[in-house]
Amino acid sequence: MAEELNEEEVIKAAEEAAAESSPEDKSAEAAETAETTAEQPADAAEATDAAAADQETAVDPTEALKAELSAANDRNLRLMAEFDNFRRRSAKEQLELIETANGKLLEKLSEVQDNFERAFASENKAKDLEAFEKGMQMIYNQFAKILTDAGLEQIDPTGAEFDPNCHEALMQQPSETVPEGHVVTVFQKGYKLKNKILKTAKVIVSSGK
Repeated sequence: MAEELNEEEVIKAAEEAAAESSPEDKSAEAAETAETTAEQPADAAEATDAAAADQETAVDPTEALKAELSAANDRNLRLMAEFDNFRRRSAKEQLELIETANGKLLEKLSEVQDNFERAFASENKAKDLEAFEKGMQMIYNQFAKILTDAGLEQIDPTGAEFDPNCHEALMQQPSETVPEGHVVTVFQKGYKLKNKILKTAKVIVSSGK
């Protein structure tokens, strides 16, 4: 007859059996662990895709420089076109100013010509030579005033020191009164406009005593 188990041993054996999990429970736990592990690589893949998208969204430095260079070239072309237009416009305005100034001068000179024609007309010819000379002097004064108002100035260097920038020496001659290197006689007066020499004066220069 088998040895009978005492009551304490039976209770202990039952507790140990209950503490151990069943195969079904272990399978469920393993499946849950596998599912959690599978979710982790998926999260990592999503993070990688987001980083790649951010990198594509970021501006490429090379492309940014190319865009800036293109914009600078466009600005430069526009500035060159504007400057060319300004240059042409300025040249046209300057030409118009010159033509306007010449027109006014020619208008005044035409009055002198009209006076000459009237003076030489047969019905206006003076039998008195003195009256004719007086009329010519009046026309000359009118003509000289027009030129002076336009900025023309005569160069009359009589007695002045010879200046090759303003004078043209035709010859030298001795002089008792005019020092050496000074102008004895003005053969033809010179002219200048403002500070620009238009025509040098032709002179005879003293060679001294």
